[in-house]
Amino acid sequence: MSDEAIKKRTQETANKLFGKGIKMDPPYLMWREFDKDLANEFSKFITGNLYSRTVLTLPERQMVACAMLAATRATEELKLHVNAALNVGCDPRKMAEIFFQVATYAGMPAVNEALEVYREVLKERGEWPIK
Repeated sequence: MSDEAIKKRTQETANKLFGKGIKMDPPYLMWREFDKDLANEFSKFITGNLYSRTVLTLPERQMVACAMLAATRATEELKLHVNAALNVGCDPRKMAEIFFQVATYAGMPAVNEALEVYREVLKERGEWPIK
């Protein structure tokens, strides 16, 4: 695949994931401050190659990402991906269930942090309470 095609696919996937919802700077902007070329390569790999694969749908991929970020208590990154999950059509009730499932593997403090992040994003989007 040509570099231009990967750039186009990267942009299309990024728009689906991060093009609406809460206003939050993606990590890409910080990466660029340190190394523009490396930031572009990371972006093309993560968003243009990995996230655009079709083995998992974007909603499935986002649910996996949110579960892992909740379990590792990466709350700032979780906020970004919860918003992306909602942008690509993840069911809000399933998202809550995913965070409760984290208790088995990462404990209740991780669940509580994830639910706080989730509620904050839903409020910012005007989608709280969950219907």
